[in-house]
Amino acid sequence: MKRFFRFIFFTLLVILIFWLGKQYGSKSVNQSILSNSLIVKEIAELASLDVQGVANIKRSNIEEDGSWTSNMKKAFLENTIWVSVPYEAKYGVDVSEKNFHITLSDKKILVKLPAPHLLSYELKVDKMETANRKGWLLFQDDETYTDVQKKLYQTSREQLENNQLYLTQSKDKIAKIITQYYQPFLADHQLEITFDNSASKTLK
Repeated sequence: MKRFFRFIFFTLLVILIFWLGKQYGSKSVNQSILSNSLIVKEIAELASLDVQGVANIKRSNIEEDGSWTSNMKKAFLENTIWVSVPYEAKYGVDVSEKNFHITLSDKKILVKLPAPHLLSYELKVDKMETANRKGWLLFQDDETYTDVQKKLYQTSREQLENNQLYLTQSKDKIAKIITQYYQPFLADHQLEITFDNSASKTLK
């Protein structure tokens, strides 16, 4: 909710600045809009990508090869666990003075940003679903569930950290919103948005 109000505040601030530039038409006001790094930084940080999904894991001591030994082990010693947990993840950029720059020329606006990454990841354990299948000689072991949950968190987080689709979508969302900010000037300027270790996005 706090992020939403910050976004609304800066949206209104941008509208106000544009209105002033249109009313007075001064070069200094327009230059202020183009080079206002504070607003662009806030836009970049607020333009986070929210992702929801379900993480799953299965752990079993049985090999499904249909052999006699596997069938016997399944009957007496099997320990198979399934765990399914919804998750929420957020992608975006951490902007600081060292990794963020706006460079202006007569006809070009260059915005340099850090590469997006996974900002937060949360498993909704209150909505977790579990199932198990045990052999006759085994008893319930809560520690096994704990170990499986830890493994699920580690593996699913690692997968999301390296998910190129979501990282690309995060870049596209940030670039789109920054482009909307500079849209009134793109008739006379070329906008180029670059992320660390990635290709640039250029708009005329």
